[in-house]
Amino acid sequence: MPATPEPNLAAGQWSLRFDGGTLVLDGADPEDLPEGFVWDARIGRARAPGSCWRSLYEAAAGQAFEDRARGWTRLDSLRHLTSRPARRYQDEAVDAWRKAGRRGVVVLPTGSGKTYVAERCIADTRRSTLVVVPTIDLLSQWYALLHAAFGVPVGILGGGHHEIEELTVTTYDSAAIHMDRLGARFGLVVFDEVHHLPAPGYLRASQAMLAPMRLGLTATLERLDQRHDLLDDAVGPVVYRQEIPDLAGDYLAPYDVEVLNVSLSDAERLRYDQLRGQFRSFVDHNRIRLGGPDGWQLFLSVACRSKDGRAAIRAWRDSREIMWSNERKLELVQEIVTAEWGRPTLIFTNDNATALRISKLVLAPCITHRTELKERRAYIEAFATGELKVLVTSRVLNEGVDLPAAEVAIIVSGTSTVRESVQRLGRILRPGPNKQATLYELVAENTTEVQSSERRRSHDAYR
Repeated sequence: MPATPEPNLAAGQWSLRFDGGTLVLDGADPEDLPEGFVWDARIGRARAPGSCWRSLYEAAAGQAFEDRARGWTRLDSLRHLTSRPARRYQDEAVDAWRKAGRRGVVVLPTGSGKTYVAERCIADTRRSTLVVVPTIDLLSQWYALLHAAFGVPVGILGGGHHEIEELTVTTYDSAAIHMDRLGARFGLVVFDEVHHLPAPGYLRASQAMLAPMRLGLTATLERLDQRHDLLDDAVGPVVYRQEIPDLAGDYLAPYDVEVLNVSLSDAERLRYDQLRGQFRSFVDHNRIRLGGPDGWQLFLSVACRSKDGRAAIRAWRDSREIMWSNERKLELVQEIVTAEWGRPTLIFTNDNATALRISKLVLAPCITHRTELKERRAYIEAFATGELKVLVTSRVLNEGVDLPAAEVAIIVSGTSTVRESVQRLGRILRPGPNKQATLYELVAENTTEVQSSERRRSHDAYR
């Protein structure tokens, strides 16, 4: 039995149409509206978000009505050209999604083949499909992947392109702009890196989509703001999940993690303690609880009003610079690069200044958010072919870039979030012949980086 019924509908009591990302229902009783619909007195009709299309069909069994909203088509001739056998967990993920009514989120580690799960789901549904991605790099990757997998024209919406096909790739930003017009066009929507979707503007775009079938893909579902809970309504619940330890060694490269504690020099220690003391003195004097949900915003709001406050902000910033890019850390980076020479290595920092400094020290290209797209792609291609052995980056390669050659990662600095640490580890876990991945994490002793490191390594992948 298909997950979403599509009967031959004759004109009847109700008539449904798509209007600016919403559904308008003509002929409904204002006193007895279907779930999700409200009476719009401006037009004298019932109205609901576009995403209510499926629930309307499921709730209106036996209620004849004309559907003039749906704009997607069946793709009966669509053929999946990829011949490689699916891995066990990929089959399990597709089956779980299908059994859940072709709605839900699949959580799989970076490098485990989430995109192949999506290919299988597209082939299974055979409906016009929209793939939504967070970056232009991923836009290009998905375009090539879908064309190779199905051999049909693939549309691109974003990055200067506006070409709509039965299979189309777009960015979250472009979807937020265009779904009020195109939201009825697709029967299946695939949200890659679905943890981005709970952002308010992106959620509104998902509500403008009729798509009754929805698939979310991610390696790192949970968000610090807990807004991942909103995905149950927007996409569906988690229907299948595997973590790095579940697949490492069999389907992902085996890996080691080495945490290297770094001592500050006497001069750096004295300066760091002075700066932290200045910062803490201001925070304590103003009774600001930084651990609260709005603690940091409160600190900035109070600090910007006075000379002492602005000095406290500078002290906080300068202390982080010592913690992130002290001399011993930079020496260790050079030592590790030398020791691991020949193995493709990624070096991650939390800020552009440190990334650029390390780039000069190890004579390797640096990719930041300011790197032009052509230059970025040239570096990534050279890294993939082995022409480049080392790439330095701040945070832009945390996700959304396929770097299967990477074997070594050096974490010079980062946030305290589990998501970032798992993403960076995932960069080096693509399987390969005799591959043994290694992640080095450099932690400045007796600084706040110790607590940040402990928090970001609380994931099972580090145990």
